[in-house]
Amino acid sequence: MAPLSDRDKKVQIEQLYARSKRLFPEVADLTVEELDRLRETTDITLIDVRNPPEQEVSMIPGAVPAADFEADPGAYASTTLVTYCTVGHRSGLYAQRLQASGYKVFNLKGSILSWTHAGRDLVDAAGSTRRVHVAGPKWSLESEDYEPTW
Repeated sequence: MAPLSDRDKKVQIEQLYARSKRLFPEVADLTVEELDRLRETTDITLIDVRNPPEQEVSMIPGAVPAADFEADPGAYASTTLVTYCTVGHRSGLYAQRLQASGYKVFNLKGSILSWTHAGRDLVDAAGSTRRVHVAGPKWSLESEDYEPTW
């Protein structure tokens, strides 16, 4: 089987996200580009809802792990929250819970996989990285410029 093109990967990401979105229709989502525009006028807190081993591989710069947010949610009370995971399923459900608790929150559509297709930086403990955690070969939908790990 031939490797998927970036175009085909983006289509699969969109399809996976659309299926998940049915579970949290009331949660507003943002594309990477919409997030950029929102950041120009609004104080944003990115929340990474993936598990610690995924976060150790890489995170979006400036994001906080969900555990850090939960340890002191008051520290983020004046910001708009944007959640992300691998494709947007877990983060959408997390955003739904936050929204029900009164937070202003968006879900990053396509999450970290869409971030890679926008060519954006990722970081790990050592600094900039091109590695991204995915659940396995089936989920290896990152841009061809990034290295998947599972």
